[in-house]
Amino acid sequence: MEKRKEQRSLKKKSFLAKKVVVKIIAVLLLTVICGLLVINILIWTSDVSKLEKPAPQPTIIYDQHGEIASKLSNSSIEGVSLEDISDDMIHAVIATEDQRFYHHHGVNYFAITKAFVTNLFKGDVVAGGSTITQQLAKNVFLSHERTYTRKMKELILTKKIERSYTKDEILERYLNQIYFGEGAWGIQRAAQTYFGKNASDLTLSESAMLAGLIKAPSSLSPIKHFDQSVKRRNIVLTLMEKEGFITEVELKNAKADQIVLDRRKTEDEYEGNYPYYIDYLIEEAIKKYDLTENEILSGGLHIYTELNPVIQTAAEEVYNSDALFPESSSDQLIQSGSVFIHPSTGGIQALVGGRGEHTFRGFNHASQLIRQPGSTMKPLAVYTPALEQGYEPFDLLSDQPLAFEGGYQPKNSDHQYRGQTTLFDAVIHSYNIPAVWLLNEIGLEKGIQAVERFGIPLEKEDHSLSLALGGMSKGTSPLLMAQAFATFPNDGVMVEAHSILEIEDANGEIIAEWQSKATRVTEPEVAQKITYLLNGVVEKGTGKNAKISGIDVAGKTGTTQLPFEINGGSNDHWFVGYTPELVGAVWLGYDKTDEQHYLLSSSSQTATFLFKEIISKSKSELTETSFDLSLIAGNIKKALELREEEEEKAKEQAEKAREREEDEEEDDEKENKEKGKKNKDKEKDKGKDKENKGRGNGKKKEEDEED
Repeated sequence: MEKRKEQRSLKKKSFLAKKVVVKIIAVLLLTVICGLLVINILIWTSDVSKLEKPAPQPTIIYDQHGEIASKLSNSSIEGVSLEDISDDMIHAVIATEDQRFYHHHGVNYFAITKAFVTNLFKGDVVAGGSTITQQLAKNVFLSHERTYTRKMKELILTKKIERSYTKDEILERYLNQIYFGEGAWGIQRAAQTYFGKNASDLTLSESAMLAGLIKAPSSLSPIKHFDQSVKRRNIVLTLMEKEGFITEVELKNAKADQIVLDRRKTEDEYEGNYPYYIDYLIEEAIKKYDLTENEILSGGLHIYTELNPVIQTAAEEVYNSDALFPESSSDQLIQSGSVFIHPSTGGIQALVGGRGEHTFRGFNHASQLIRQPGSTMKPLAVYTPALEQGYEPFDLLSDQPLAFEGGYQPKNSDHQYRGQTTLFDAVIHSYNIPAVWLLNEIGLEKGIQAVERFGIPLEKEDHSLSLALGGMSKGTSPLLMAQAFATFPNDGVMVEAHSILEIEDANGEIIAEWQSKATRVTEPEVAQKITYLLNGVVEKGTGKNAKISGIDVAGKTGTTQLPFEINGGSNDHWFVGYTPELVGAVWLGYDKTDEQHYLLSSSSQTATFLFKEIISKSKSELTETSFDLSLIAGNIKKALELREEEEEKAKEQAEKAREREEDEEEDDEKENKEKGKKNKDKEKDKGKDKENKGRGNGKKKEEDEED
């Protein structure tokens, strides 16, 4: 009886268990069916019509806030049908990117499973397993972030594409959409860019090379990395032989083929924002990060920069106002270039490379100009090393006619001599003789080493005392001068100037990233002393026109001589100045200076005004308004008090000397009066003697006549 009950109980439990299992299975099936239904609805509602019109991706430029500043694009993509693409090219892509392309329905589940396991062990999404259809979906419709959400969207779009197009149509669109580097979107443009031919005429070797670029267009570009590109080509050829697309003999012959490149020129039109800044950015990307102009203009890159749109706009507004510049000659425009950088980061906040009509990637007066810097060199070549050697701001320097070795005889611009002057006065009034004398005193080699520490390259011919006044065989650029002066508000540390922070390729991969390069040029105390001196230039000296209410400004003017004799003219005008947060260098001059084209006046009346206008329009970007001179405040205060005492003594001595001179003059006047009176009396006596003598002679004559 008990056994029967037990058996009934077991049967009941078994039935219930089966019922639960059935329910679970039913729920799972329902979930799967619902999931499939949802997925199919998503697939059905997805729009892939964008594939009908392929278009290249523009390169996007971002400012320092991550906002889009400008876009670059010059690609003219040319779509071609599959029949107009060589079979070798088609086979090379299939062998390399998706060997089962014609056998799956858009998704290679084996490859995805393998990638999933890899990602699981890595703890991140590091592997893909994408088919050609998936790559097409990703390139056209999605970002390149590696997340499971993006992967799900990719799968849905992939299925939609597979249902909407045949395999040949998918492959055709893929080959017309894919990026091959050097600004070449699509196989036709790639064939023309690299080999100067149509896609239908590509050889086996050329096809394999282009197919190899798909993996990494920039690092495998034959224009920049030819050897790596050839190695990749050989791998593709091996894969083609393995998949049965070519024979072993064809493989051998193709590897032996010599690749002949045809480097096509890009269009040079640019109508976007901040043209001169973009010019420099392209130049920097090419030189520092080994990109080509084609890649930059049409590579679908994302370039993050140090551009400050407020300061850049301010600079462009100033350069568009002719009233702020001297009047040019009728046949040649007075040119100018300026650059503004942040001293602690080295980031180029703004840059304008010229006046007048802009030419894309034309001559940039801010970065490419090489001119003698004039007196702006004095703080670098003379006063910084002198302070390092123990000189102080109020030490006395010689200011009298001097002749140095080789017959070099510097002159002050005002053609006056003071015998002696303080270092402070020599700086703020830009006296020449004291600067040359001081460089000679500390040793020319000290000055040369200092200039090179500041990042200014020198020629062998520059190793002379004229370096004190900016006398150089070639010269330097506004960019390098701004970078050098940025040392002073940054407590003696110079950070390399740069415009680019980071570059991402069309796939979202970081291909270039700024690595800070900072150099200790001088000690913080010396840097603050220079700032004190250069602040004096703006407050009391030649840079007064750069003075801005409410903001501390320091800087140095510079004016260079003409190569021919004309009174009152000059070749170059410079001002390199800074606030606590912004350093700027401004240059003016003619591109071609001659007897009919030269500057009048001096830099204190031109470059300083431009600097002031740009900074004034950028006030909203400046949070710090006062220089930190805490390391030298005590010593400067004592030196000023001592100077005041000496000046007071000098005044007293001068007053006493004046009084003595007045007394001496009075004594001389009295003495002269007495002498004059005596001389008059003598004259009278002489007159009487003559009269008497004359009378005597007359009487004698009469007597003779009578006789």
